[in-house]
Amino acid sequence: MNILPAEEETRAKNQARVRDQVRVLVQTAAAVCEEKKGQDTRILELDPVDSGLSDFFLVTSATNDRQAVAIADEIELRLKREFGAYANSVEGRRNGEWILLDYVDFVVHVFLAERRAFYDIERLRKSARPLTPTEFDVELASALAAKTRAVRDKKAGTKAKATPKKASSNVKARGKATPVKKSASKTPKSKSKRSR
Repeated sequence: MNILPAEEETRAKNQARVRDQVRVLVQTAAAVCEEKKGQDTRILELDPVDSGLSDFFLVTSATNDRQAVAIADEIELRLKREFGAYANSVEGRRNGEWILLDYVDFVVHVFLAERRAFYDIERLRKSARPLTPTEFDVELASALAAKTRAVRDKKAGTKAKATPKKASSNVKARGKATPVKKSASKTPKSKSKRSR
């Protein structure tokens, strides 16, 4: 099955758009962790070759089970309210020692500090690139700025190509522009006065 270049380009654009949307969701969830006083919040960007299960892990620690449940509840509420995103599955809420929110493209792990040290997910995912929420925000902002610049450059390029065509239709052989529509108020005498 051969894929046409236009289809391939459309598919790549859609994948980039989905990737950006996932990054925004992860960023929002990380902000909730910070607001609810989650400790040592980390975002693990998983290697796509190594992991087919998700793109990101968001890992944070809570000091007690109530705080862990509060963080998980607020993440679910905020993502549902602001983006209409629902967790595919939620596990561990009853005990509150390790709450897992699976959003398919990213997974949120809210641990009690001692459980996080015991399971040490960061060590298990050595190929993942660890990021702090601040580093993640900077990367997301620069990616969105680059995308915005590309769109603006593309629009400017389109306008620049269209402008010479419009100007060339109004130019006489001598190189002076003439108006497309002549107004009735102008007389030949007024033109002769201007040319003096």
